[in-house]
Amino acid sequence: MKVSEVMTYGCLSCKAGDTLHSAAQKMVMRRCGSLPVVDDEDATKLVGIITIRDTMLPLYPNFGEYIHDAKTARDFEDMEENYKRVMCMKVRDVMTANPMTVYSEMPVLKAASYMGLKNLRRIPVVDNNVLIGMVSIGDINRGMFIKLG
Repeated sequence: MKVSEVMTYGCLSCKAGDTLHSAAQKMVMRRCGSLPVVDDEDATKLVGIITIRDTMLPLYPNFGEYIHDAKTARDFEDMEENYKRVMCMKVRDVMTANPMTVYSEMPVLKAASYMGLKNLRRIPVVDNNVLIGMVSIGDINRGMFIKLG
């Protein structure tokens, strides 16, 4: 079975220059945990991936801040005040650039093994340097256990 048989084509994406608010809103409204990030000028060129977790991380202190000033680092009201500022940040500031990808004719078990090695739940599908969709662990499971069953 090939990735092309189970993947989602024409998936929702965001641009590197979009705000975190815009990207997070898309993920929440579509109930998906990540979006491929495309170039601002070329909507077929994959430049990164962003997860809902990535949109939240700027709200929290880093480990060094937490160790050196645990009292301020636990000021959740202050973190909430920073929410508006964080949501204005650009996707390019928090995305994972140059993400791992698979191609549509790759065997699904090979794609699943890549995902397992990197602990990924979703991965962009790129053919000839063009983003064509996404494949998730759920897609692979449905293909392997329902379509073949």
